[in-house]
Amino acid sequence: MFKPRVNKFIAAIALLVLSALTGVSYAQEALSLPAVTLTTNPDGSQEYSVTLQILIFMTALSFIPAAVIMMTSFTRIVVVMAILRQAFGLQQTPSNQVIIGITLFLTLFIMTPVYNEVNETAIQPYLAEQMTTVEAIDKAKVPIRAFMLAQTRVKDLDTLAAMAGIEAVEQPTELPMTVIIPAFVISELKTAFQIGFILFIPFLIIDLVVASILMAMGMMMLSPMIVSLPFKLMLFVLVDGWNLVIGTLATSYGMGAT
Repeated sequence: MFKPRVNKFIAAIALLVLSALTGVSYAQEALSLPAVTLTTNPDGSQEYSVTLQILIFMTALSFIPAAVIMMTSFTRIVVVMAILRQAFGLQQTPSNQVIIGITLFLTLFIMTPVYNEVNETAIQPYLAEQMTTVEAIDKAKVPIRAFMLAQTRVKDLDTLAAMAGIEAVEQPTELPMTVIIPAFVISELKTAFQIGFILFIPFLIIDLVVASILMAMGMMMLSPMIVSLPFKLMLFVLVDGWNLVIGTLATSYGMGAT
């Protein structure tokens, strides 16, 4: 039951990466290999040969890690998790493998509605040969662009658009992916730092209180970090911290909203 979902996830990521790469124009004259052809349909649309599709797909596979990190909820989640570990004062617990694992599966949970829409509108029609590769990529762009724009600040979009020399547009959806993606990443980083700041405050208060008490008792040789760590862990467990953190990250993307 889990394997088909993973396959859909990989296929959706591949289409997502291909859609991000469509900003590069391919000149027909540059396609000199006999098996690599570009066919123009009667309606004016263009379709690449199977060999070229495989070549583009294999090239896109190398961009999948970057797409997973930069075009999904991965960035926000992993930054918040890293800040939370730093707030505890721990360097290796939870380990990097645990943090990345939690982030990946939470990203899969949050992005499932987007991937389902990509699968229904682009992947399945393409596999059924109901649309060409270019049409499937254009269809796959729509839900991915909508997700990123919903989490991107207008100020960041305006800044990147101005830097790219793009004049004012009527709708943000008219902006190219080369502008939307970096604006989305900047917005994700800002949101992650805001959430991390809120998480850091109670642990910082515990550190200050413990350090003040130890100094008042003349126990300056004892590290406040060692004394405050058990109180941090107890506080986090008593308030069901993992549930709150994961719930906050999920609801920040509209998951569970009524």
